[in-house]
Order: sequence, then structure tokens, then C-alpha cells
Amino acid sequence: MLYTKALQNMEPNMPIYPFEVTLEEILRNPESYVDAVFSCLESEFLVMPKGAGFVEYPVFERGYEALKATTAEFSQLDPDKIFSVMVSEPISIVVLRTILGFTPPEWGYVTTQKTGVSVTQGFVRSLDRRIRMAPEAGLNTNGVAKDRLKAMIQTACQLLSAGAPEVDDDQLHRLDKADTKQGVDSIKNLSRIGAPYAMLLYERFLGRPFAGHRDSVSELIGDSLESAIEDVLTKAGISFRKTKRAEPNRRFRPDAGFHHSQRIQSASHHRGEDH
Repeated sequence: MLYTKALQNMEPNMPIYPFEVTLEEILRNPESYVDAVFSCLESEFLVMPKGAGFVEYPVFERGYEALKATTAEFSQLDPDKIFSVMVSEPISIVVLRTILGFTPPEWGYVTTQKTGVSVTQGFVRSLDRRIRMAPEAGLNTNGVAKDRLKAMIQTACQLLSAGAPEVDDDQLHRLDKADTKQGVDSIKNLSRIGAPYAMLLYERFLGRPFAGHRDSVSELIGDSLESAIEDVLTKAGISFRKTKRAEPNRRFRPDAGFHHSQRIQSASHHRGEDH
């Protein structure tokens, strides 16, 4: 909580914030006000919001078991059979994508490259979100959507069957993972015996735990911070304009979430640093 100037006069060791003084006072000593603002900023990274569309483990596990059953424990990657189970258990699409290790747009892009079927980012993002929002609901696929989904499954089956190709020593192939390196055999073996803990930890190290989820809720995390700032500015009687996502503004820095009518130059500018 930010205290009023009257309270801060009673507590001389507490910082004075830019909105409590005049522009002239700020310009005389901008560094101290920058330090004051930074001193009250906090970041919470141990707890994340689940957000809409969070997939609980039992739901994910059900999709995994459905995919495992229809592929004879991942020993037979038949695109037609996999398509049928994905229509009835759509969460298995997320499982298949996770085995690949791709983001939705990456899967769509590779599919377009390999099959010639246009799988747009808009389609694959919408499909992924629809599944995560309602994992219990079956998919109604027809026309273009059906062709795209079949092409995605076909591409996944081809990639997973082939495994990771040889690359230069200074390169790393995306399929060079414990469960996909040797093709179907790798997936089958890990599904039957389980992954060694050291291997699991190594791939977690490469991918960062919860990285995909954190990216998906990054806007929610930003919104909670902006809401707190908005409350402080409102209580202080300071006018501001909250920008929309990726909204350009020629007068101000594009990474600023709030625009105050009396903007001052950044501390880094006064230090002579490059942006």
C-alpha cells in the first residue's frame, strides 16, 4: 500500500513518490523518485493464476490413456484411428502435441510445410483453446476443419515414427527427446517402463517447468499488477489511460501500461544509457 504525503511526513524514512510532488521537484532529482517507485514493486513467481482453460492432470491423463489405447501402447500410429479418438476425446490432441513438444502454431506450420494443407495459426490456436476450455465436449469436425485436423495428425504420426534425424554437432533437433528420439520405439518403451528420473529432470531443465502455462497466463499476471497500479493512481486522484494489448502510442514508450499526463524522462535516459 502507498501512503499519503501526510503520513509520509510522519514517517521520514519512507520514500516520497513522484505523484506526491510537483514536476519541478521530480526534474531536480529524478533518481530518487525512480528508486522510490522500484522499491515498492514486487514480483510473485511461486504462485500463478490457473486462468480459463487450465487443464487439470486427471483430464490430461484421460486423454493420454485414450491415445495409448488406440495406438496399442504407442506401437501403431494409425492416423485414421487417432483421428477417431481425437474427435471423441479432444484432450488427446493436446497430449499428442505435448509428445511432439510443439506449440500449436508450430504444429500448424510444420503441417502446412509437409502436407500442403493450409493450417493457419488462427485455426490451430482456436482449436487448442476450444479443447482446453471444454475438454469434455466432443469435436464437431467437418469440411476444412476436418481436413486440417487430419493433416495435423498425419504430420504428427510421420514425425514421431521417423524419430530425430542426424544433425550437426552444434545443433539440437526438437525431436531429440527421450520419448521421440528413436521414433515409435522410444514412445512405446517410455510408456511401458516409465522415464528414468534423471532423464525427466534433464528435459524439465531444457523446457522449464510450467513454461507453457506461464506463457498462456502472462496477460493475467500483467493484469493483476496493472490493477494494483490503477487502484493506487485512482486513490491518488491521478488521471491515466490504460492501453490495450500491443496498442501503439507514438508519444510514449510502447512498453508502458499507463500514461500519465505529466510524463518525465526515464532514469536510464538521465544516466545516458541506450534503450
